[in-house]
Amino acid sequence: MTTKETKASLLVVEDEESLRDALKLNLELEGYEVTTADNGPAVIKMVKNEHFDLIILDIMLPDMDGITVCETIRMQHNDVPIMFLSARNTGADRVEGLKKGGDDYMTKPFNLEELLLRVDKLIVKDKKIKTPQAIADIYEFDGCKIDFAAHECIDVNGKPQELSKKEAALLKLLIEHEGQVVSREHILQVVWGYNVYPTTRTIDNFILNFRKYFEKDSRNPKHFHSVRGIGYKFTA
Repeated sequence: MTTKETKASLLVVEDEESLRDALKLNLELEGYEVTTADNGPAVIKMVKNEHFDLIILDIMLPDMDGITVCETIRMQHNDVPIMFLSARNTGADRVEGLKKGGDDYMTKPFNLEELLLRVDKLIVKDKKIKTPQAIADIYEFDGCKIDFAAHECIDVNGKPQELSKKEAALLKLLIEHEGQVVSREHILQVVWGYNVYPTTRTIDNFILNFRKYFEKDSRNPKHFHSVRGIGYKFTA
């Protein structure tokens, strides 16, 4: 499985302890990193502060049901794949779960092998969607030039500027997704790595630097855009 190499990060949300422990054990045997939670409010907090490649979410939870948890996550513009687990097996429940932002729905009791296959498929599919276009080590646009390998650039005034490793990584990520909004979560995952989350202000400061380097008028940027509440976009 591809997941064994990539060590994808999963969040298992289940209030029944024995099932939660069994899922954690079996997913770890498949090579996943597994975090667990047993209630909705904890999940909302965790998703804000950590990156997950997939959430396995029980619908019947204390305090806040799984459907509400899923809706709240989607309202934060987080598109992490979510697989619902439910003891209820009616068409209406399934439709409701998928309508509210779920990507898959399995009923209890479930076949473990089928669950592992579905988890793998959801993660692979999500990674394919996020696959960037390949770009060379040297990239030029609007009279500016970036050398990703050397961590330096020629700015809008023709002056050389040094780039930090993180600046070069963020520039590359945005340019690879030229014309697309890259979510804050995806930036943090790729540039800062799993579960190491700086504040949004840190990314904003990087964008301000890019505007100083590459924009003729940094107050009216045409290349580096912040999309409020969602992420950031580069337009050549």
